Amino acid sequence: MAKSLPVLFRSALYAFRGGFLIRPFVIALTLGAAGAILSSLEEQTPEISAFVPDVLFPSHADPQVAQAILTDIATSVMTVVSIVFAILLMTLTLASTQFSPRILVSFVRDRVTQWTLGVFLGTFSYCIAALPAARSLPYAFVPVATVTGAMILAPVCVGWLIYFIHHISNAISVNHIVDRIRRETELVIDASMPDQRRPSQLAEAFGVFPEKLEFVIASRQSGYIRFVDIDRLRSLAKSYRICLRLERRVGHFVPEGVALMRVSRGDRIAEERTLQLLAAIDIGPTRTMQQDVEFGIVQIVDIALRAISPAINDPTTAISCVDQLSCILIRWIGRAPPRSHFYDPPHVLRVVVPWINFSGLLDLAFEQIRHYSVADAAVSLRLMRALGDIASTVDEPAIRLCLLERGKRLIAGCVERLQEDDLERLRQRLSMLESGTALED
Repeated sequence: MAKSLPVLFRSALYAFRGGFLIRPFVIALTLGAAGAILSSLEEQTPEISAFVPDVLFPSHADPQVAQAILTDIATSVMTVVSIVFAILLMTLTLASTQFSPRILVSFVRDRVTQWTLGVFLGTFSYCIAALPAARSLPYAFVPVATVTGAMILAPVCVGWLIYFIHHISNAISVNHIVDRIRRETELVIDASMPDQRRPSQLAEAFGVFPEKLEFVIASRQSGYIRFVDIDRLRSLAKSYRICLRLERRVGHFVPEGVALMRVSRGDRIAEERTLQLLAAIDIGPTRTMQQDVEFGIVQIVDIALRAISPAINDPTTAISCVDQLSCILIRWIGRAPPRSHFYDPPHVLRVVVPWINFSGLLDLAFEQIRHYSVADAAVSLRLMRALGDIASTVDEPAIRLCLLERGKRLIAGCVERLQEDDLERLRQRLSMLESGTALED
């Protein structure tokens, strides 16, 4: 199904920032073009070779030396590329099996890895593009400056390989992985919730549609909602003189044929207009971090659940995940809730887009960890501390009550599984949470 230009542009931009295809390809293409252009320019302007010191390239008249240098560099670089790919595959396999298959998104979006592949493939492209210029017939020509550029790229590749090995050894650390997911999730929060929460800020008023939403537009494909172009939907709704409400929020799976949105005045929605409305929503086989705050939380929760499973039994990793989840929730609670109701003109409600509320986000972050850690005192104590940390950053009674209820639920689940002294520590932390006192270890 065709997508609107804004959705296509955003999807392309997101793909450019992540993946092993676009950025490495662009870097390789750029360096390859540089090798071809520089060698051609040097042939048309031989004076360029005079700027290269003899110490860098003593033989300015033997094309066989230039061919040997370019060939050796290209061959060596491709050998190193195979090693880099082997390291990547090993890292991705380890991350998928040890932590969670969903965190592969973060590894694929790693810029250092993308630049590593791009630089090595670009060096190979540079040498191959410059190689035809070094020839003996019909007349001898040596692209001195171009070959010198290849000789400079070779040590750059060596240094980059050393840095890549250092980077990848840190990247497979679970603390590094969880911290990176947390930072990516906070960037999504900053983009979708740019305004700071005000102490006296009221919840968004629920608007009323002027007409009943009786016409259903079903999804034409199965997949996850990855991005919603709200401005496009509002513009189309105003142009067609209709109102609409999305039935699923970003991150939800929509099977083909299931209602995706409900609109008013179905007599005004022809097939062409239906396709334009559907084109404003990006649906794909996997979730992304474009607008999906929940996906970042799900990745960290997956790591925590696998860590506290009987097969691994690593409560320290689970505790690190709880700490990072509390940072995400604190960032979320410090921002004004995302808008759900969009008007155009100001008095006419046109579009309603559902978003998760704080209670749902809190359950998503902590409920599964709470359920599976009822027999682990360390993780349960850290969950209670995380609730206290979140409560210390907000003064709204409704939110503090929500956190207090989660604390009581945490203790209720641990009553039959923990020893009395551990339960007493949990009760003390619950009392401090209820009184608003900062929690301590």
